Amino acid sequence: MNEEIDFILDAAKEGMEAAISHLEREFLKIRAGKASPAMLSSVLVDYYGSQTPLSQVANVNTPDGRTISVQPWEKNMLQEIEKAIMNSNLGFNPMNNGDMIIINVPPLTEERRIQLTKQAKAEAEHAKVGVRSARQDANKDIKDADVSEDLQKNATADVQELTDKYVKKIDDFLGMKEAEIMKV
Repeated sequence: MNEEIDFILDAAKEGMEAAISHLEREFLKIRAGKASPAMLSSVLVDYYGSQTPLSQVANVNTPDGRTISVQPWEKNMLQEIEKAIMNSNLGFNPMNNGDMIIINVPPLTEERRIQLTKQAKAEAEHAKVGVRSARQDANKDIKDADVSEDLQKNATADVQELTDKYVKKIDDFLGMKEAEIMKV
């Protein structure tokens, strides 16, 4: 094949991979019943005047499937961390024992599971939009490329094949995440 076409296909593949990796990161934030340090990844703490991710001011662990423990590196940060967790709208009620913060993760209700499934579907749809956008860009670049019509047709078919492959990957990820969320 032509070098220009190979470059376009590689760029499309890269864009589709980026959509998949973004989806994986978003799925980590959607909790599926068991505690995970990733649940607190969006929490920002006021650390001496600047908003800092929780993971940079404390050690976040999961001693068991229903508990998250937050051990700050500086004792005087306990109140700030507790306040940041409460203000983060994650629905957690942190308990401060003077040494560390303990968060009990409540079991999911059926209604909450359905909400989380809808959220997962929305994230999967965003990823599909990213894949389709990469396809659209690649097809436009192929059309603008200075190559024969046959080569353009073959390249467009290759892009569609890539798109189908990545959309199937997204559907598979979504299926696994839905099963994980709905498992009681």
